Amino acid sequence: MTYALLIGLVFFGLAIYSTATSRESNILGFKVKNIDGKEVEMSKYKGKVLLIVNVASECGYTSQYEGLQKVYQNFNKQGLEVLGFPSNQFGGQEPGTEAEIKKFCSSKYSVTFPMFSKVDVNGDKAIPLFKYLTSNTDGFITDDIKWNFTKFLIGKDGKVIERYGSNTKPESIAKDIEKELGK
Repeated sequence: MTYALLIGLVFFGLAIYSTATSRESNILGFKVKNIDGKEVEMSKYKGKVLLIVNVASECGYTSQYEGLQKVYQNFNKQGLEVLGFPSNQFGGQEPGTEAEIKKFCSSKYSVTFPMFSKVDVNGDKAIPLFKYLTSNTDGFITDDIKWNFTKFLIGKDGKVIERYGSNTKPESIAKDIEKELGK
């Protein structure tokens, strides 16, 4: 009897764990805050192809803002949105406030794509969106984001298509973006 109870509890626990970890089947159920602190429901992007990027203003990859803006300008009218999420988790390379980040992006790189509040992308304090993104893609050795400017390509249905490392230039993703826009 005790053995049967133990087995039952194990299966019940696995069922609860499975439900808790797979609550969202795509990104459309999440809510985030934009750079001005206003809540944004990701469902507003249903039917759009997204390129979600963790960004930083004082990083060796910061010049990728230029490529992200170019990709945004080239494909936005076809249904692409680039979403920038500042993070200070990697070498303290995003120390500014949201207002400072917004000013930097607009004055230095003429960024017009949506920017969001500074977030954690790894660990216990990571926002649910990034927990979902990292748990639904394979990273190098671990699923954690390794550095700033990791990119996630999201299909029109809100599901993760591909993950790209920091050293992947936004322009080199153009073919993948075009393919998703054509679906």
